[in-house]
Amino acid sequence: MIYLDYASTTPIRPEILKTYTRLLEEHYGNSDSLHELGRETGKLMEQSRAQIAQLLHVYKDEILFTSCASESNNAAIKGAAWKYANRGKHLITTCVEHSSIHNAMEQLQEVFGYEVTYLPVNAKGCVEVEDLKRALRKDTVLVSMMMVNNETGAVNAIRECAQYVHANSRALFHMDGVQALGKLEVDLSCVDLATFSAHKIYGLKGSAILYKKRNVELVPLISGGQQENGLRAGTSNAPTNIVFAKTLRLAMEQREDAYAHVQKLNSYLRKALSAMEDIVINSPEEGSPFILNISNLRIGSEIMLNALNAKGFAVSAQSTCSSHSKAVSAVLLAMGLGEQRATHAIRISLSHLTTREEVDAFLQALKEINHDYRTK
Repeated sequence: MIYLDYASTTPIRPEILKTYTRLLEEHYGNSDSLHELGRETGKLMEQSRAQIAQLLHVYKDEILFTSCASESNNAAIKGAAWKYANRGKHLITTCVEHSSIHNAMEQLQEVFGYEVTYLPVNAKGCVEVEDLKRALRKDTVLVSMMMVNNETGAVNAIRECAQYVHANSRALFHMDGVQALGKLEVDLSCVDLATFSAHKIYGLKGSAILYKKRNVELVPLISGGQQENGLRAGTSNAPTNIVFAKTLRLAMEQREDAYAHVQKLNSYLRKALSAMEDIVINSPEEGSPFILNISNLRIGSEIMLNALNAKGFAVSAQSTCSSHSKAVSAVLLAMGLGEQRATHAIRISLSHLTTREEVDAFLQALKEINHDYRTK
């Protein structure tokens, strides 16, 4: 199987697996226990937190460990909305967010009486700052948007958006940085909250962090003990949290080389795909090179996925978290690309592990599928 679905998840690095296995065997103590085994585990977890903070250029107490990016998104959005409800009950997000953000906003609206404004995107899949300016109100308490779109790779102007929000309101700014970490340069100085996941950067599944600026308060989703400064009760998954630091360090060390490699593959793919009949490219050229969204105007998404799978290629359509909905791509519809492209799209996502030979094999398979479909 040739894997071209790295935006869904990534294989774990061998050195991460080795470290994690050792931690499971040797540091199984409860990090909250007072005996030596517990204290040693807790010490390693705090060292990991400190290293993550150093790599992201933030304070140690601004890093919270969670179980996944969906939890981090919910903790940020609901926690901030509930904490600052006295300021207002207006929230802003975009129409192309991950389902964990969209559904959290929807729940706040339907169950808790908040008002949500969904910003449109332009033809490149990005938020226009002018639309944000028009939507921002005195009673806005939170703005949430992703840095890199998980379907198209479109990159939002996070700094410009966040600076405007902070200069013109008391609202907090949350960034979903899941598809950016370890791939693009991430600057947390302009945001109040940010979400990241380990399994997108060759780490463990069930492992994520939430960045929360020191002066920001949240109502916790989970009540109980005082773990994570009282913001996430429950026994800490110490081995997973400890190995996050190494996962991030390795991703950051290889980021520039990985970007250069993937950029070349992306350019090569774009050139070859542009010359193919019935293939259109949906991802903007200015976006992240790690994600390339295309539509085959003759063949629907599900048929194309099954055909590629039969030939030994793993790709996706839409976000993996939405892949069972069988709906058209809301992201492509929001970009104004039309229903045909939205129902005929697949997402190719690349990695430093992807080779030119794999890309050539994919292109050949695509040509064969197109030929077989036309001659039926």
